[in-house]
Amino acid sequence: MWVPFEPNAIPIAYENQTSHPIPGQLLIYAQELSEPEILMPYGACTFSSKVGQLAGNHFLTLLEGTEQLGDLGRTVLWKGAQEILFEVPG
Repeated sequence: MWVPFEPNAIPIAYENQTSHPIPGQLLIYAQELSEPEILMPYGACTFSSKVGQLAGNHFLTLLEGTEQLGDLGRTVLWKGAQEILFEVPG
């Protein structure tokens, strides 16, 4: 699953990058090869686009609820975009 955002909205340099996140490891990508986005894997994946393999910054790890990511992924696949909110607890 991925969440696009406006180009140049967040200037991000490469740091802690990967192309093979596991479920629960969220990546953010804001480089020139593809549109800016957040990737949320729910199964085995390779982060890539039409131009080839990409590397995103691993910026967040879900510690709970990863067993529900597969259901969320299937919902997005069959029903389309869903609302999402990222919040810092506290």
